[in-house]
Amino acid sequence: MKTVIRPLEKADAVCLAELDRKSFSLPWSVAEFEQLTARDYCTYFVAEADGRIVGCAGYVLLCGEADIDKVVVEERFRGQGIASELMRILIDYGEQHGAEAFTLEVRASNEPAIRLYEKYGFVTEGIRPGFYEKPVEDAKIMWRR
Repeated sequence: MKTVIRPLEKADAVCLAELDRKSFSLPWSVAEFEQLTARDYCTYFVAEADGRIVGCAGYVLLCGEADIDKVVVEERFRGQGIASELMRILIDYGEQHGAEAFTLEVRASNEPAIRLYEKYGFVTEGIRPGFYEKPVEDAKIMWRR
């Protein structure tokens, strides 16, 4: 299987909304993904495996801080290093384009994601009680400075 990481395109929105719907309890809409391509402060990459979108990661950059608000890989493609490659490219790109720090929230119970973020130098600096819905759960606030 060949995986390609590339910038998000507006045409990817339908596939990403479907992936999001399968992965999260409060998924983004097609329109929300389409809007990302029009915002110069948003940077998103998609992962394609054998010609189809299987993942995405992105951030919003404001005042030198990149708020990573989406990292997702289709369930059957997890554990193959796709999320790690997305994070590597996202961080490299961010650092080259003015990101001085990166932050994100992650479900407190999502150990695989927490390990991934720690691999890239993120540390837990706080908790957001009840941040997630469906089910309600605390979020760890992680930073890479």
